[in-house]
Amino acid sequence: MQRRDFLRSSALFGLIAVTPALAKQDIGEHQPTQLLEGNEFDLHIKKTWVRFGDKPVIATTVNDMLPAPTLKWKKGDFVTIHVTNHLDEPTSLHWHGIILPYTMDGVPGVSYPGIMPGERFTYRFKVEQNGTYWYHSHSGFQEQTGLHGAIVIDDDIDADRDYVVGFHDWSDEDPDTIYRKLKLQSGYYNFQKRTVFDFAKEVQQFGFAKALQRRAMWNKMRMDDRDLSDVTAYTYTYCINEHTNKNPAHFFFKPGEKVRLRLINQSAMSYFDVRIPGLKMKVVAADGVPVEPVEVDDLRIAVAESYDVLVCPTQEAYTIFAQSIDRYGYVYGILSTSPQKRAPIPESYPYEPLSMVDMGMAMDGMKMNHMKKKMAHTTKIPKTPLPMKKGIAWTMEAKGARYRLDDPGVGLRSVQRKVLTYADLHTPNIENRFPDREIQLHLTGNMERYIWAINGIPYYESKPLQFRYGERLRITFINDTMMNHPMHLHGMWSDIEKADGKILRKHTVNVQPGSKLSMRINVDATGRWVFHCHLLYHMGGMFREVKVLS
Repeated sequence: MQRRDFLRSSALFGLIAVTPALAKQDIGEHQPTQLLEGNEFDLHIKKTWVRFGDKPVIATTVNDMLPAPTLKWKKGDFVTIHVTNHLDEPTSLHWHGIILPYTMDGVPGVSYPGIMPGERFTYRFKVEQNGTYWYHSHSGFQEQTGLHGAIVIDDDIDADRDYVVGFHDWSDEDPDTIYRKLKLQSGYYNFQKRTVFDFAKEVQQFGFAKALQRRAMWNKMRMDDRDLSDVTAYTYTYCINEHTNKNPAHFFFKPGEKVRLRLINQSAMSYFDVRIPGLKMKVVAADGVPVEPVEVDDLRIAVAESYDVLVCPTQEAYTIFAQSIDRYGYVYGILSTSPQKRAPIPESYPYEPLSMVDMGMAMDGMKMNHMKKKMAHTTKIPKTPLPMKKGIAWTMEAKGARYRLDDPGVGLRSVQRKVLTYADLHTPNIENRFPDREIQLHLTGNMERYIWAINGIPYYESKPLQFRYGERLRITFINDTMMNHPMHLHGMWSDIEKADGKILRKHTVNVQPGSKLSMRINVDATGRWVFHCHLLYHMGGMFREVKVLS
């Protein structure tokens, strides 16, 4: 794609921009996206007044833009990024999925002290990859208040139009207030609680004794089979490029053109199920890395993931429809030939609670991928034991946890359309070296107390994980909770093991409730890194420092 085509395309997806003069007024305006291209950048982090709903609120912005400007780089270039903090609190920028020296990774207290109020910090590193990525704050809850933007690095995927489609969950509530409410009552934002009528239906379906047993089991685990998201549209307004449904994002094309959509989930807590009725989506990259193309009707995008899809529209208008996993709400954008053309908004998929599958138990009629083919699970690999603590932060144990890479997940299992799963995706031309050793990480929690941990140990009680430089390390996750957890390792790629012996390379790996997932890591970056769940309100406990020893 030519530079002018990308610039023209980028100018059409909007954001909220408020200049310093407008910041004194209680308004927000949609203006063209700021695209910054080159190898040296000046970014200014500020507080800015914006309006999503009925009242003006303060957002954390870059160069007075929400979301932050899209940065366009070239592989092989050295980029220099000057970041000035105009806030009254420390800030930071992390380059999500970017391979770089650990001192440039942007994690306060690990990579560097952070950027203090009034200070200017300069990041400088070589761009070693292509694809679609993003950047965000790693300080407090600033990411929730708007401090995030896209990164586009030139690659060989050909398209006539090229758009970033960034999903986000905005709240007018202060993030500290949201977190405090979750600590007081984990289901504060969940109104799909079980009722006596639900119990009556279960009695009808399973019989009284079995229904009572199921209820007792959920209660014993201190988990809620109706709580899929923790934070819902009760407080969130869902956005595409910070456009809400009142003023949807608009993406244009000419008949016969091939359109590339760079889908990025920049949310704090929300998973989205994405579809474009009337159009197949050809997935060509996952987390910035090219994959063998696969055509799908629907895909679920976890927090912090990205997917690049190609579409070939032939009609005048389509709806890009993204529904939250809990079915509380949705956001949509418009793909059309002109501003006047629109397509209908599709019906939402029905709500489904968690099931026995999400506890790791098989379900009649469901195909489960148990990773038996060609994988090395039958071959003994040395295991390094890690500290574990059964207690308040570990209330459920998924003893029947299974590998479920071909499971679309709750709410999508009964959809009569092709839904993307990890089992569908394969990263070509990647050496799949056998692991030297293995560690197990149990993802644990207590929903009643809203406590999250790894191996039952929250971050503040933990010691760093020790990786050895040059080793091929297998990490096996066992999700002992009823929540999805998008696990993100900084500084190194995560190669998901698949049943067919192939791998899927990603920077963020979604581990489904009650499931098991194994991935391999080439430990090729010395220094101090972090490894954590990317759900913002889980991160305080489900977080580890990683030390790579040379």
